[in-house]
Amino acid sequence: MKRIVTALIWGIVPSLFCFPVRGLHQSLSEIGIDVARLHQEPYDLKGRKIAIGQVEIGRPMQFGMDKLPPFHRNLPLVRLFYRTRLALPNQYIDDHAAMVASIMVSNEKGFAGVAPLSRLYSGAIGFLERNAQAEQCLTTQNIALQNNNDVRAINLSFGESLMRDDRPYPQLDGNALFTQCLDWSARVHNVLYVVAGNQGRGGIPIPTDHYNGITTAYSMKVDGVFRKVDFANLSVATNGMSKDVIRGEINVGGRGGISLLAPGNNIQTYNLDGRLQNVQGTSFAAPHITGAVALLQEAGDRTYQKKSPHWSLDYRRQEVMKAILLNSADKVEDYGNGDFLGMTRTVLTQKNQTWLKTEAYKNPHIPMSMEMGTGHLNVYRAYQQLRAGQWSHQNLVPAMGWSYDSIEANQSHRYRLEKPLRGGSFVSITLAWNRLVELQDSNQNEVFDMGERFINKGLNNLDLYLVSGNNQVVCSSVSRVDSVEHIFCPIPQTGEYHIKVSFNNQVNEPTQNYALAWHTVNHDQ
Repeated sequence: MKRIVTALIWGIVPSLFCFPVRGLHQSLSEIGIDVARLHQEPYDLKGRKIAIGQVEIGRPMQFGMDKLPPFHRNLPLVRLFYRTRLALPNQYIDDHAAMVASIMVSNEKGFAGVAPLSRLYSGAIGFLERNAQAEQCLTTQNIALQNNNDVRAINLSFGESLMRDDRPYPQLDGNALFTQCLDWSARVHNVLYVVAGNQGRGGIPIPTDHYNGITTAYSMKVDGVFRKVDFANLSVATNGMSKDVIRGEINVGGRGGISLLAPGNNIQTYNLDGRLQNVQGTSFAAPHITGAVALLQEAGDRTYQKKSPHWSLDYRRQEVMKAILLNSADKVEDYGNGDFLGMTRTVLTQKNQTWLKTEAYKNPHIPMSMEMGTGHLNVYRAYQQLRAGQWSHQNLVPAMGWSYDSIEANQSHRYRLEKPLRGGSFVSITLAWNRLVELQDSNQNEVFDMGERFINKGLNNLDLYLVSGNNQVVCSSVSRVDSVEHIFCPIPQTGEYHIKVSFNNQVNEPTQNYALAWHTVNHDQ
């Protein structure tokens, strides 16, 4: 999975080298996730008052508690934990955790993280030989309950090996205890979990098979822009010696494993000694996404306080954040006429194929590319998607917007676009909802305790369609196994269209909450 984490598990300290001060600057700029502009006026978004979390094997250092090296760079940390207890001085300190945290919240002058004024809570699980998935769940739950139960996103740049799973025949089917814990917590605590994806080394794939959060791959620079899936990411199963290893890190049943791509190659961040180090891996892509949630949530809070129209507290829903981040991802560079929705880069797979060559584009049963998910994280475009506002299927909707709603089994919601769409332009539409996992709460205290388990109630099936004015389906996303549907397709001819969300197969509850985000082009744009 993640190179540095794997090295820590086996007791090997990786050899990392210092490079000029460029890496984190670049990953936050327009060649990376395009978040640096949101730090500046007129946006001035830095994650103020937004709580985010981190769960790792170890933890960063904190001024006033730990014995710090002479050149240590302080991080704005709110509270540190060892599992469910407050951390003790100088215990379970970890370079990897510190570097991941700095990508999210570093407030160094000239070297800020994604959300330098957000409130970070960090939990250390401890050495793997002394804990298992139950302890990992306890630690994660504890972070989710911080800030008066208002933590908006939690970063997981670590994982658990299938070899340590206690099931008779463990596989990536979503039923490991820790994976079920995340899906339960995402729904109950309203937290968006961001999980670092596998890297094809047969190491620590749990909980990458979760449903209700985001799993990331990492990008490298090509022609000076973060645009290509790095070769170290897990890709399609290959022939040869690595085939069995890679098969063990792919979700069973044909379900996608990657949601989103973010920078992770040659990223610079401060280590515990205060030195800049060059690192790479999905461990360092994930905090770019987690930090982005803090900025978007600050923007949401600011808009809500102004009592803006077409706005409610639904922007805080983790399904809404997931749909917005996935729908605003870059796929194909827009050349100025808006047909490709203002996207800033053409993203490439490991074999230099664009999104338009992937199975996700060709096959309506595959909503996301196995290598890049829905594309590359672009926080500025996500901000625009969020600010387009909340709309209901009961009224005409604009060219861009989002919705949070509930739908009954065997029913459909139709979002009718108020203006005709331009022929030849592309549409991007994303639908996200939760798998239902419940806690077997033996003592009825409404929290997970050691010895308790979870119940997988399964995934209701929702489908997504773009429909023309004469009621013909133009594009669809109809996976039977994913908790995301995603459409990216061209409009065949200028005309009226609507988006249809259908609840076609009830597996658990008869009512299903969902989030929808869309971006289209009006004929007069």
